Amino acid sequence: MDRTEALEERIAHLTRAVEDLSDVVARQSKDLDRLLRLTQLLAEREAEREGPGQAPEANVRPPHW
Repeated sequence: MDRTEALEERIAHLTRAVEDLSDVVARQSKDLDRLLRLTQLLAEREAEREGPGQAPEANVRPPHW
């Protein structure tokens, strides 16, 4: 195998690795978007459940304080 063929083979492997990593990043981006939407919906639902003008339960001092 001459030097040119070796370089072409390395480029082919690197190209494949970049494409695989690109697919992973695209999938993770979709997952992150989905999780962000879900988190926002859960936060809105919790805010509605606690009612307007009330302090979130996490910020209310326990009775023994």
